[in-house]
Amino acid sequence: MARVSKISKPKRPARARSRRPELSPRKEPSQERARQTVDAILEAAGDVLVREGFDRASTNRIADAAGVSIGSLYQYFPNKDAVVRALVERHEARMLEVMRTHLGDLAGKDVREVTRALIEGLLDAHRVKPKLQKVLLEHGGHEASSVDAAVEALVRAAVESRRIELAVNDVDVAAFLLVTAVRTACHRAVVERPDLLERPAFVDELCDLVLRYIAADAPAAPRSTTKRG
Repeated sequence: MARVSKISKPKRPARARSRRPELSPRKEPSQERARQTVDAILEAAGDVLVREGFDRASTNRIADAAGVSIGSLYQYFPNKDAVVRALVERHEARMLEVMRTHLGDLAGKDVREVTRALIEGLLDAHRVKPKLQKVLLEHGGHEASSVDAAVEALVRAAVESRRIELAVNDVDVAAFLLVTAVRTACHRAVVERPDLLERPAFVDELCDLVLRYIAADAPAAPRSTTKRG
């Protein structure tokens, strides 16, 4: 009797593992000339993102705009995503510097002056290259950014120093809500209504919004007594 050979099932092709793009720079510039090259690449990246849009901005376009070879760009950045990440970090550092200028010296100022300093600081920070900021915001460049945590820390310290004047039960929660509310308004203005950034009424209304929340002389809303598990 003839032996029946087993029919082997065809093997399924192995699924290709999805790899996240490398975001870390390949090396940090240690000499002045190298730092100038990286600065030129990042400045050019910002210009190309604004001019061409995120999807059309390629490493070749960025290198060409920076006046460097593509090989020089790849010495420091493995791909476009890494260039954009470095650009975001530098942009956020500039925004935070602006915020610190407004919130760095609040001694002797009353609640309304501190509130206006917060609002104007965040607005001025969003005026740092607003067209670039719009591109970065539209593509998730500022999600969970380090600047948010730093601004929250500044606001938390300001609220804590004047807690006796404020209708605030939890400083940490208040700082989070204040920064989130104002930042969200600023983000939407950058993306949808950039004209608002230049209108004094925008600052005034945001100040009123915040003061009605934190001012001790404003009627407080009933506190929730429901515990959430």
